[in-house]
Amino acid sequence: MGNALSGKVAFVTGAAAKRGMGRAVALRLATEGADVMVTDKFANPKSAWAGDEGWNGLADVVKEIEAMGRKAACAVAGVESAKEVIAAVKATIDKFGQIDILINCAGTRGPVGVNIVDGKEEDWELMFDVNSVGTMIVSKYVGKEMIRRNQGGKIVHIASAAGKLPCPGSAAYAASKWAVIGITQALAVELAPYKINVNAINPGFFATNLRDDDATLHSKEKGISIEQFRADEYKFLSNTVPLKRMGKVEEIADLCYFLVSDQSEYLTGLNINITGGTLMH
Repeated sequence: MGNALSGKVAFVTGAAAKRGMGRAVALRLATEGADVMVTDKFANPKSAWAGDEGWNGLADVVKEIEAMGRKAACAVAGVESAKEVIAAVKATIDKFGQIDILINCAGTRGPVGVNIVDGKEEDWELMFDVNSVGTMIVSKYVGKEMIRRNQGGKIVHIASAAGKLPCPGSAAYAASKWAVIGITQALAVELAPYKINVNAINPGFFATNLRDDDATLHSKEKGISIEQFRADEYKFLSNTVPLKRMGKVEEIADLCYFLVSDQSEYLTGLNINITGGTLMH
């Protein structure tokens, strides 16, 4: 294990899902020496993957980090709730005394394949509340702590390749991620005087729990198992990627680590594609 982040404290949102980006990021930062506060709207979200029945969400992520010899804590907090985010930030300061790194992995995908004319306003509102406003809320309260401490900081938001592409059937999701890119750029300029770097990353196709609802719904419609649907989807999506595979959450974690390390001091306001070549602009 490395110690490049020794003495640093990371605040990672959306970290409870076993196959999510948040958990992978939290473990990667801990591997590099960071102590970690993991948060999620759900303490123990359900997984549609076989073999995940014994997973205990945030509590298990804390155990994994502590097993590395790092300090860890967890808080149940939805990023769209200022009250819950304030409480989670306070809990982090009470336990660790500081926040040096924010990785905002919390997000929701909403219905897939539903055109705007058939969409529900409440679905759209939820995606903007979580993906867009939630990004600003968590940035606001963690950013305040970073400014107060005056030791610089690193912020990384998970946007999406959908934030740069037309996404028929997922317009609200795409628009909410376009917003994350805009928020990242504004925040990067606003926080630059405090030596706080702010960047976003745009994942392409990754097999995470974010796809569970979609896989459950469409496997039933097709009369096949979730596992078969997932295998078919993996094959189909992989064929659209120049590198011919979907991404791994560990690759998201590697990029996040680079963006919070000393190796990226002169990078801010960027949105970096991690898509296997699907998106190149």
